[in-house]
Amino acid sequence: MNFKNVAIESLAYALPEEVWTSADLEELLSELYERLRLPAGRLELMTGIRERRFWPKDTLASVASAQAGAAVLKKSSFDRCEIDLLIHSAVCRDRLEPATAAYVHGLLKLPGKTQIFDVSNACLGFLNAMVVAGSMIESGQIERALICSGENGRPLVENTLDQLQNPGLTRRSIKPFFANLTIGSGAVAAVLCRRDLLVEPRPLMTAAVVETDSSHNALCQGEQSGNSLEMLTNSEELLVAGIEVATRAWKRFTEATGWSTRTPDRVITHQVGRAHTRELFRALDLDLAKDFSTFETLGNVGSVSCPITLAMAMENGAYAVGQRAALLGIGSGLSSLMMAVEWPNV
Repeated sequence: MNFKNVAIESLAYALPEEVWTSADLEELLSELYERLRLPAGRLELMTGIRERRFWPKDTLASVASAQAGAAVLKKSSFDRCEIDLLIHSAVCRDRLEPATAAYVHGLLKLPGKTQIFDVSNACLGFLNAMVVAGSMIESGQIERALICSGENGRPLVENTLDQLQNPGLTRRSIKPFFANLTIGSGAVAAVLCRRDLLVEPRPLMTAAVVETDSSHNALCQGEQSGNSLEMLTNSEELLVAGIEVATRAWKRFTEATGWSTRTPDRVITHQVGRAHTRELFRALDLDLAKDFSTFETLGNVGSVSCPITLAMAMENGAYAVGQRAALLGIGSGLSSLMMAVEWPNV
């Protein structure tokens, strides 16, 4: 997938105020830690995640998504009445029907002409939505699109903490629950537009490739149970399988873009944790100095993670005018989407 006319006109995010440290979670699991003789600090040591954030109880995905949407519309040079398409792209949704985008549309008071729908693909949803919207812009169907994602990991983490109180659990049986404790909450939004509508130089989407291996679709599975969320993850096998899929995706990415491992000035990955980042850069022979990470303070925020990390890199000057960035996304299923983003001087 190649793009010549698609720009990321603006990018913004919204974060919850409530912070839960890894030490806080371990304190809540003190009985489990003592019974299984687990060392304090294990969670942060293994993942590199010091803290994560959570929305207040019962916060809807649409509310979080709309907060980021409002923030990006405030930054944008476009009026909300000019938005042709709205996509809500989070794992989290308000309900089965209608689309969560319908609620986001109402909260943002977007016009009647705005087409709405949800895109859901685990942690890849936002990047998938960028490709869908970008393709519609490239083909001339629309001129401007708003992509939003609001993830609320609190129900999953709280349910996991309850499940881990089971006195029958062993060191072996707690493993599928461990990845849940890395999850955080947050929201992000982007306005994409046709390049010639820009009022100043902004990053351009220039190419994207996808690699999927659905034989691994049982390695991470989430369900809704009443008002709670449940997820079981085979972390070890998921890491290995994910690296294999990403390696194949990177080969196709370099062929499609003509890039080498030296080309990107900045590399933005999905924010799983320290081990995943280290192993991914090693497998792709990328320079770890080009990494920009947010998992240390945000945890894994699902579909929000990769775009919010890009937004923060731009905010901190770690990705700037004249540079090229590689967005390396991956989502359970398994699928990897890699995107080339270039920020020209003019």
